[in-house]
Amino acid sequence: MEEENLIVIREYDSVNEAEWDKSLLEGAGIYATIRNEIMAAVYPIGFAPAQLVIRNEDRAKAEEILDAYASE
Repeated sequence: MEEENLIVIREYDSVNEAEWDKSLLEGAGIYATIRNEIMAAVYPIGFAPAQLVIRNEDRAKAEEILDAYASE
């Protein structure tokens, strides 16, 4: 996948939270990956947050899914 088509949709201090949201998106058929996964797990909070990355064209649908989950 070409890097220029990817955007960071969320940043997390917890890799577990990033993995959870990634699984929500993947369950809805949205490609998602996590950047800085190891750095976020190893270094102190805020130094290198885990970044949830998706395709730019999936942004609206991904926001809807993540916002719906966050409001529960």
